[in-house]
Order: sequence, then structure tokens, then C-alpha cells
Amino acid sequence: MSNYAIIVAGGSGSRMKADIPKQFLLLRDKPILQHTLERFLAVLPASQLILVLPAREQDSWRALCEQHQFFPGIQTIDGGASRFQSVRCGLAAIPTTGTLVAVHDGVRPFISPDIIQNSFDTAERLGSAVTAVLVKDSVRIVDADGRSRAVDRRQYQLVQTPQTFRLDWFRQAFAVDEQPFFTDCASVLEFSGFPISLIEGAYENIKITTPDDLR
Repeated sequence: MSNYAIIVAGGSGSRMKADIPKQFLLLRDKPILQHTLERFLAVLPASQLILVLPAREQDSWRALCEQHQFFPGIQTIDGGASRFQSVRCGLAAIPTTGTLVAVHDGVRPFISPDIIQNSFDTAERLGSAVTAVLVKDSVRIVDADGRSRAVDRRQYQLVQTPQTFRLDWFRQAFAVDEQPFFTDCASVLEFSGFPISLIEGAYENIKITTPDDLR
């Protein structure tokens, strides 16, 4: 069985208020993206990882790899104009012999190898495995007039990555035209009629987006 992972790292430094893309910021003396890749290298060989970066950032990433002596042999490709397009670019790089594919945010460096492995194990059985955590805070829904009402938080979960699927499902789902309500891979697969199975994530598996996240 050949499982693959697409690591999407197309962010900028705007919300981080930094001059460089957030995935290249240092965390414990290493780029955030390097931490993320190392977590996946604990589960998959480098030949089964695909890193998707904006074309304009390829030289910067190569320079960082030289600086930090990080040469895992991961295939690195150019991304597209949106996350959907970038995932599709990564998908095109996966051989037809692949079985499962996981997609993960490059700026979620605290993902555990155990969760990654569980996502593959679950997707092998059920076809999909979307990482999520229970909502801890009270939740209210707000209508167009600004009125709010309480909802049962037990009915909601916060979605994370990795999101792992059968490769044949994934290829079929990503053959559609991009839609404005595609916020993650799960929404793309659901739109094409495939079932979504949730697995337990971790509250520390945050997406580093702002200076507070980095602290």
C-alpha cells in the first residue's frame, strides 16, 4: 500500500505582521514548516510526501533548507492561486498506484505522528478520516439582524488537518469546478457525495496564523 501526504504551505506573513511567509518563521530554531514535515517523516518516507509552495517562495525554502541542513528529498511543487488549486496541484503529483492521501496545513507543526497514523488507518477502513476536536466554549448563532441564540455545542466540532481520503475518491471530488464554499478538503469530498468520518484531533494541533499563535 502506498499512502501519500500533501503538505500545503501557501500562506503569507500578513496576519502574522511579518515580512516573510509564516511557514518560514523560526520556532525553536527551525522553520515552522520543517517541524511539520518532520512529524510526517516519522510516518511516511520522503518519497511519499509532496510539499506545495508558491512558486515565488521556492528559492527561499531551498535557502532555508541549506541553512538548517534539512535535505529529506521531499518532492516540492508550485501551488495554485487558491488552496483548492494548490491541493489539486499536489494531487496531480501522486502516482496512480497510490491508495490513500492525507492533506495537512504546513503551519500545523504540533500534529502528532499517532494522529497521522490513525488518519491513515481510519481512511483505510472507512474511506475518509477528518481530524476534529470538540467545542469547549459556549456557542451562539447570529442571524442577519444581529439577534443571537444559544446552540448545543455538543452538535459541533472544530475541524483540523490532516484530512485523509481514499485516493480514488479524492481524484473524483477534485475534478469539479472550485466553489466559494470549499473551505477544506472535507467540504470538497462532501460536495461530491462522499461520506465524512471524523477522528479525534488535539487542542495543541493549532494552525499558526497570528503572533499570539506563535507565542
